[in-house]
Amino acid sequence: MKLKRSNRPTRILQLGRPLLISLLLFNSSVAVMAKEPPTVKAKQKVLKEPSNIELKPMVVTENDDRKLAAASAEVDFSPGGVSLVDINGLHDRNVSSVADFFRYVPGVWAASQSGNDEVFFSSRGSNLDSTGFDQNGVKFLQDGLPVTAADGNNHNRMIDPLAASFATVARGGNALKYGASTLGGAVDFTSPTADNSPAMRLSLSGGSFGQFLGRGTVSKVFNDSFDGLLTVEGKEWEGYPAHNKQDRFGLYSNFGWQLSNSVVNRTFVSYIKNNQELPGQLTRAQFDADPNQASAQAIGGNYQLNTETERVANKTTWTIDDNSSLEVGFSFENQKLYHPIVDKVMLDFGGGPLDRFSLLVDSNQQDWGTSARYNLRLDSHELLLGVNYGTNLDKGGNYTNNGGIRGAMTNQITKKADNIEIFAQDHWHITDKWTLTPALQGVFAHREVDNVRLAIPQDAYFNFYPQGSHPSTDYVGINPSLGLMYNVSKNASLYSNVSRLYEPPTNYNLADNITAGAGNTTLKAMEGTSMEIGTRGNQNFDNSNSVLWDLSLYYAWLNKEIMSVSPRPGTSLSTNIDNTIHAGVEGLIGGKFALDSKGTHSIEPMLSFTSNHFKFDNDRTYGNNALPAAPDYFLKGEALYRHVSGIFIGPTFDVVGKRWGDFANTYKIDSYALLGMRTGWSNDHYKVFLEGRNLLDTQYVASHNVMDRATANDAMLNAGAPLSFYGGIEISY
Repeated sequence: MKLKRSNRPTRILQLGRPLLISLLLFNSSVAVMAKEPPTVKAKQKVLKEPSNIELKPMVVTENDDRKLAAASAEVDFSPGGVSLVDINGLHDRNVSSVADFFRYVPGVWAASQSGNDEVFFSSRGSNLDSTGFDQNGVKFLQDGLPVTAADGNNHNRMIDPLAASFATVARGGNALKYGASTLGGAVDFTSPTADNSPAMRLSLSGGSFGQFLGRGTVSKVFNDSFDGLLTVEGKEWEGYPAHNKQDRFGLYSNFGWQLSNSVVNRTFVSYIKNNQELPGQLTRAQFDADPNQASAQAIGGNYQLNTETERVANKTTWTIDDNSSLEVGFSFENQKLYHPIVDKVMLDFGGGPLDRFSLLVDSNQQDWGTSARYNLRLDSHELLLGVNYGTNLDKGGNYTNNGGIRGAMTNQITKKADNIEIFAQDHWHITDKWTLTPALQGVFAHREVDNVRLAIPQDAYFNFYPQGSHPSTDYVGINPSLGLMYNVSKNASLYSNVSRLYEPPTNYNLADNITAGAGNTTLKAMEGTSMEIGTRGNQNFDNSNSVLWDLSLYYAWLNKEIMSVSPRPGTSLSTNIDNTIHAGVEGLIGGKFALDSKGTHSIEPMLSFTSNHFKFDNDRTYGNNALPAAPDYFLKGEALYRHVSGIFIGPTFDVVGKRWGDFANTYKIDSYALLGMRTGWSNDHYKVFLEGRNLLDTQYVASHNVMDRATANDAMLNAGAPLSFYGGIEISY
């Protein structure tokens, strides 16, 4: 099917060159048909960043990446907060974790615990409690197939963003088109293929605190029917805190098979082994004395987060005709977890100090997922019908922790989850100016935790080892959504939407009820309503200057939000909060301003800003207190000078507001500001960069624990990275 012109612009968020907004113009029938392109003998043209960036319309030909074009168009038609990130732009900066990927995505707060892959993230106020370790509230997908477990947790691994070609971030209820039933939305990472990749790409980078990243990719289109791509990567990290080493190895591959002119099958295989030491959290006094020390508990308990993951997925795309397509896929993922996390708590109740509690988690998690999506263009309607099914089995248990070595099993735990998401959406183009987007989702979920308490030697005296429980329950939610978009011009639009939100608990939430007297207590699903208005667009001036913007304001009323408080270290209790409010402003603004008539020299600023308003709503215990963990505002930006030859240089900055460390709002995390700088040069085959971070060596808190009511003596704080420098080179042919 030939791609045709349309009067709809499409915007792509480039992180490395954030001001490159490619306007891919094509027939609206492609907007919801993200189909696999047919394999051809010659390599397809790679979408590359021109050294002299101009925000111009671009005609998509059959050699361009159709998946990127279709994803771009879907973002453009979305009546809400959705961002498209071209991963190619990440290759001219330091990317040490998924937190760097989220840098210019408004509405998402992401911070590495200590510079490694242990990242805390929150989208529109998700995951703001003491069980932040399950990283729920955002559904991660690779090529439209789930990475997040069926119960909604992301505990065992983070996605390596550099292993993707581009990613779509749909915040809040805007993720319904992925079937996601989560407060924070969904992120879908699309893998590169041989059709849109160079034959060879090699990148090396490194810098402060023993960081080294190496990555090599080879790809080949063999003939009219077969193509393949293989990436091997490795990461080493010594860390700025003590006890923070990381060693990661990853292998990512995919191969495509053109079964016929209309049917393409692609298989994805990946393997990741990631071993991380964890430095633990510090008290205020410890943080002030030496923010880069590891806690005594982390050293004594040899805290680690070691995971090994094997994943295989397969997707078939059938282009039925010029107006319809069908995608069917499945995935299987096996994750092994070894996680010493609580050192021995030695207390003396008379007779000398004894082991009252410690924790080491050793488990094996398996996830199966499948999905089907049918796209149909019918007159002025662009219809999407979809179904996702996922099932999860997590077997293992909790053990006593003897300095990082597994001791006696205290609890034998089996967790099961099933999730079915059925969804339908229509982009109804009422006129050239107006598009109405009704949608409907059904969620059917099962959660089950079988926790058996085993006899241990510590039972001979008083201890804090939790008793078993067996919560099991089903959840059903029906979620309508209605969006409206008005095209002010071919380059600018206004939008609004109202969406129903529904999120069942994770099995970590259910298991978190394992405290004295909790028994088999289950939790209700979180539900609520969100309203949103916004605008996105761009404007060119004199062919050499341009401004772009994306602004969203949302307000959500939530009932039964699932929160977990930590009344004392090592214990927590999940519960439903009657009423909470999540509201905010999310914005991205940038531009290109030529310094001469030919555009040889230009200044390109970019600013992502977010204002958060997350609070309890007349709660019996917490009143109208602010929710913890997320800052009340944060800004991230840069202002780069660029030369047509490919040279760039300029400052970067971060400004982050205060946060609360507890529900009682008695423990405040101070605001901070960081200054950085990055420079580099690139052409069609080479990229080099140098980046400096925290040039003023500011001392600040990157992430922290959450408690019910914290005191200065509680170990809460993880220090952010001090002054550091990184550089890298990439070669591609």
